[in-house]
Amino acid sequence: MRLRGVFRAAKLPNGQRAIGTKWVFKIKRKADGSIEKYKARLVAKGFKQKYGIDYTETFSPVVKYVTLRMIIAIAKYFGWPLDQLDVVTAFLYGIMKEQVFCIVPEGVELDGNFDCLELVMAIYGLKQASRVWNETFDEFVCSIGFQVSAFDPCLYIKVVDGHCVLVLVLASR
Repeated sequence: MRLRGVFRAAKLPNGQRAIGTKWVFKIKRKADGSIEKYKARLVAKGFKQKYGIDYTETFSPVVKYVTLRMIIAIAKYFGWPLDQLDVVTAFLYGIMKEQVFCIVPEGVELDGNFDCLELVMAIYGLKQASRVWNETFDEFVCSIGFQVSAFDPCLYIKVVDGHCVLVLVLASR
C-alpha cells in the first residue's frame, strides 16, 4: 500500500479525527481445496464516520437500466461487438480530494513524530469510496476524449476513426 501511494504519514491536525482501520485476512483456495494464496486487505471502519465531519457526499451514479437495455438492443441490431470489463479492485484507484486521516494500522511503523496516516487513495470501508472512484474514473475518461451523455451520466461516448465507442459504468455492490 505504501508503494502504491495509498497513504502518507501525517500529524493529525487539531480538530480532526482519525478513523479506525482493521486488517481482513482471507485464504484463497484452488478448486481442489489447496491453498492458492493468502490475501490481506486494510479496511476503514467507515461505520464510525460521521456525516459532515468525516465525509459530505457518498452518492455515485450507476447507468440507468433503460440506457443499458437501449445500448444492448442497438448493438444487437447493428451487429456491434459488446465487451465487458470487471475492475475487481476499482475502489482502490479513487484519488481522495478531501482529507481523511486514519489510525495507524497494526504492523505499520511510522518514522519521526507522525501519529496517523492521511489517505491519498480510497480504501474499502470508507463511506465515500464509491463516489471517490466515480470522480476519478470520470476525470480519466473525459481526459482521453470521451464525452458524458446528457441523458445518462454513466454513458461515455467517443468517436474513433469514424466508429462510435460507448462506455457504460455499472456497479455491483
